[in-house]
Amino acid sequence: MSGSFVARVGLAGFACGVILLYSLAVLPPLPWVISAMAVPFLVLVRTTVPSLRAVAVLLACGLAGLSWAVWQAGIRHQTMLPASLEGEVLEVSGFLCNVPSAGSFSSVRFSLCVEQWHLPEHVDRHKLPGMPGKLRLAWYGDEATTRLAQRLRLKVVLKRPHGSVNPVGFRYESWLYRKGFGATGTIRDLAPDDSIECRLRCRYHQWRHSLVSKSSERLSDARYFPLITSLMIGYRGHMEPGHWEVLKATGTIHLVAISGLHLGLVAVGAGFVCRRLLLRLPQGRVSPGRLRGMVFVCVSAASLAYALAAGFSVPTRRALIMVIIAGWIVLGARKTGPFTGLLGALFLVLLSDPFSPLDQGFWLSFGAVSVLVLLFSLRVRQAGWLQGLLLAQLAVFAALWPILEILGQSQVVVGFVANLFAIPWVSLVVMPVLVAGALSMAISPVADGPVIAAFDGVFGVLWQGLSRLAAIDVVMPVPGLPALVLLSVVVLVALLVPFRGFRQVTACVVALWVAVTLVNGSRTDARNTSVDHPELWVWDVGQGLSVMVRNQDQVLVYDTGPALEGVYSAVDSVLLPNLRDLGVRHINTLVISHGDGDHAGGLSLLFDSLDVGQVVAGEPGRVADLLPAGSATKVKPCTRHEAHDMGSLQLSFWRSPGKVEGNDASCVLTVRSGFTGVEVVLPGDITRRAESLFIADRGQAPAHYRVILAPHHGSKTSSSEQWVGQMAPDLVVFSAGYRHRFGHPHPDVVGRYLSAGSQVLNTATSGALKMIFRQGGVSVKEARAETPFWISKPEIR
Repeated sequence: MSGSFVARVGLAGFACGVILLYSLAVLPPLPWVISAMAVPFLVLVRTTVPSLRAVAVLLACGLAGLSWAVWQAGIRHQTMLPASLEGEVLEVSGFLCNVPSAGSFSSVRFSLCVEQWHLPEHVDRHKLPGMPGKLRLAWYGDEATTRLAQRLRLKVVLKRPHGSVNPVGFRYESWLYRKGFGATGTIRDLAPDDSIECRLRCRYHQWRHSLVSKSSERLSDARYFPLITSLMIGYRGHMEPGHWEVLKATGTIHLVAISGLHLGLVAVGAGFVCRRLLLRLPQGRVSPGRLRGMVFVCVSAASLAYALAAGFSVPTRRALIMVIIAGWIVLGARKTGPFTGLLGALFLVLLSDPFSPLDQGFWLSFGAVSVLVLLFSLRVRQAGWLQGLLLAQLAVFAALWPILEILGQSQVVVGFVANLFAIPWVSLVVMPVLVAGALSMAISPVADGPVIAAFDGVFGVLWQGLSRLAAIDVVMPVPGLPALVLLSVVVLVALLVPFRGFRQVTACVVALWVAVTLVNGSRTDARNTSVDHPELWVWDVGQGLSVMVRNQDQVLVYDTGPALEGVYSAVDSVLLPNLRDLGVRHINTLVISHGDGDHAGGLSLLFDSLDVGQVVAGEPGRVADLLPAGSATKVKPCTRHEAHDMGSLQLSFWRSPGKVEGNDASCVLTVRSGFTGVEVVLPGDITRRAESLFIADRGQAPAHYRVILAPHHGSKTSSSEQWVGQMAPDLVVFSAGYRHRFGHPHPDVVGRYLSAGSQVLNTATSGALKMIFRQGGVSVKEARAETPFWISKPEIR
């Protein structure tokens, strides 16, 4: 085996070992992983067969990568907040390690890098496994301001990293783990603390904070001020929801995330300027080898400076490593192949940050670079710049589609055209103007006016183009992962094979496939995937409620969870991704218990995204006001004793008699399965008064197995002794937020159900719940029980 081959195998093995860790449900013991390395080392010593030695190198380096990742993950686990300190008022000193930004409810949010914990006397520090080194904090109140001292001493109330867990969709808990936050919390009091020594990392964040503040102040008169600060200094705190909607609709979010594109442009520009200046020196003063070395130093320094100014975030650091590796190969005239350089960059990224595989950007960036390397290194004919741009965009678009599907994202069809316009404009116009303008502003304060005018001109063209493309509504049904992989392979082969006839045939086949997919998609888009047994899903939406019942191909949704405009929507984050993943395209019946925001959030988005049949509500007038403007859907009032069938399920509705509003107006839905003997009661937010009326109206209703969603999330105003005794549920589910300020479920309520012999589950600690109705009972699955090692598992009562 050649040395270069062994190196490639070793680099690939290390990368595979690191990545392997994030598919495991349990963190393996580090001593066991290290001990396993003895086997491949023994093979290397004992055998001379090249193939066996290659496998041994792969396994040895794979176990080395796994050991490195396990060690780092173990350290991160030890810096999680101990459960015993949740909810206590703690004192901590540290420094800001990001730029404070305005949050929801007039809050200020920032990250704190901890220097010292001031624990109460009753806490034995030696018995604690560890304390967090980084906190994500929110400061509420009239005194909250983004103008904070760099070094602070704070009183905080913390909780362990936690977020909603559903089968698919964004997981806040994974994001917190990836970023290294050992706890989240709120601030009770804070004051400057100059007793903390501000070392290098602290000074960097202080400089960065100052840079963002001064740049924002000087650029505030620019029309496209949020976009300018995003690309110039990597600060996206000024971006508004409208900006993100346009970027998402056009698949161009990567343009405002400082990544390989931006650093690559800076590197190319710096290399060009540096080389031109060095060539002006007298002939013979600089040898060709030294010239390349000096250009490489210049490129690396410029890239590092831009990365530091942009916040030195994870994507930026990853891009910096890739740019430096590429510069080292190209400018050093190394004989190393492009794929060896790519593996080297992958190795360095995972060595410096073994948590990188948790980033979607990690897979997209290395996927895109791999495709481009493959395309331009294996092509027989070299392409011109325009043809190369078209080929690169088409190759990346096709190759990343399956990756996006695996990551749970949709490929934006109009994104191909948007990027075909936006990438050259940003590369050839925006970035040069941005760099030149930033240097001019740094040199002369009087340059602000002309520079801002230039910025608005080039960004105006970009934004107007993207806004118009975002208005184009093109929906491309996703045919499934196998078909997408086949499409990617076919497109890449066609781009590599230099035969025009083959490409024309391929283009016709792909066009025919797209047409058939669009036709079939339009025919089947409103059909639901059928299920063999009735199912009930209680989604983990935090402090709120959303339930789905489906039987065969019919679907009922009870409540849509909470929504805060511009902040969070359970429909967007939970319902739509999970419904689509389960093959739900049409909601036959939508029941909104009442009009409170934690039960009826995101209705407009739901109607825009899915076909909805009848709507039933406990407060029809209030719910009708939440539907999209101009909607022809009529909201039916929830009528007592009204019933209808949903396949083999019987649905019955009930509402408190008389003129009631708010919680007691909740529409109570009872679902019965005659074949299995299962009964499910969904009572919304009714209080004890409505509970007693429901019990009196309902009479005797025996059931083989009864499931109840605790009224009002387990509030002490509900779940009376009469209710618990009469209903006698086999399983009670609380839908509540983790350690929410409302304190749901109340301990007395939980105790009441436990005393009645009920099994108690809470979405806050179980995640989403899936119940399948079968003859003889209900099988229950907790989403948290099937999560990887960094997600906390369900609590056992």
